[in-house]
Amino acid sequence: METDAPKIKIAVNGGIGFGAKLNAKQLVTISKYMNEEDELELTTFQQLYLEIPENRKDEVIEELESVGLACYSVGNFVKSLRTCNFCKGEEREGMPIAKELNRRFAEKPVPFTLKMAYTGCPVGCGEPMLSDIGVMKFKDHYNIYIGGKAKGKDAEVGYLLKENLTPEELYDTVDKLIAAYSQMGKKREAFYKFCKRFDIDQLANYSVAD
Repeated sequence: METDAPKIKIAVNGGIGFGAKLNAKQLVTISKYMNEEDELELTTFQQLYLEIPENRKDEVIEELESVGLACYSVGNFVKSLRTCNFCKGEEREGMPIAKELNRRFAEKPVPFTLKMAYTGCPVGCGEPMLSDIGVMKFKDHYNIYIGGKAKGKDAEVGYLLKENLTPEELYDTVDKLIAAYSQMGKKREAFYKFCKRFDIDQLANYSVAD
């Protein structure tokens, strides 16, 4: 790996799948961009932070993606979707919905890092009720929670915003929430604090065109 070139940090993971997993080929590819003394930071949101040469960013990301890794920006963006282990199968646990949520919303710029989580059943392994925006599949529909906070003395469970949503209703609601936060959130204002400043129904029905 180049040692003198300026570095940038990116987040990588194995994509949206059955739990947070990496295969041997992916690990070998990641290791190409590390020195022996380097360490990888594993975040609570199933991402690894990797420093790569800034002048080779596009080339490196293309190589990482060629072995099935997903790459994301680090900073004030919607983070890649945290998922549960999908213990009962792709369709039953809603894997296509999770993948589509990630495709639509990961990396959208926001006032402060926003964490989204998804779980395929009420057991809640993906911790949706402790995330900024959490989605829980229940039978063939989806419940959405907002404003959860996992750490600190003021940790709290998220508020059940809507329930029994179809996939399209779910995407629309998440889109409105992120649009409202992007346009009305203060710089570096955490999402749970933002939620406390507004009427919940106002956020749920925010006009994206505003």
